[in-house]
Amino acid sequence: MESDFIDELLKEAEEKEQKLSMELADLVLIEISQLQKQVETNFEMAAREREIIKNWSLKINSKLVSRIEFISKKLEVFIKETGEKTINLPNGILKMHKKSDRVEVEDLELFLKNARPQWLTVIPEQAKPNLAAIKNHIKTRPTPKGVKIIEGDVEFSYKLNGVEDGKEEVGAGIKQAS
Repeated sequence: MESDFIDELLKEAEEKEQKLSMELADLVLIEISQLQKQVETNFEMAAREREIIKNWSLKINSKLVSRIEFISKKLEVFIKETGEKTINLPNGILKMHKKSDRVEVEDLELFLKNARPQWLTVIPEQAKPNLAAIKNHIKTRPTPKGVKIIEGDVEFSYKLNGVEDGKEEVGAGIKQAS
């Protein structure tokens, strides 16, 4: 009888221990759930912060870009007033350069009737104008029928002297002259 009593006590102790470990396991699952929610919250907060910083950066940089465009326009006026095509300065180079003329086929049918083979790029079942060949032809001979020459604009650009991270700074301020 005494051994039954001890066995029962042991069995009860094991059941209590097992019940306690199940409660502990459930508490651990609750903690994991809370930690995962905190991780999600941290990522959401970081995303909001990135958006705030991005918007701030766009606002500040748009003002700076406007200032660069304004100053660049002043440099363009300056080089036009001097009549020079290139001005070398200690901190950079100002340039006025004419873009090359463009060739455009206005009337494809008229052009194809009079086109020479070298003026065409033939793709199976299709013939397209070879604009580079037409442009070379126009340099020394009359313009083919159906082709229009669009004269290149004069543009202003600047190039800054200075090396940053191994790259030479080039001004994005290329503007068309009016």
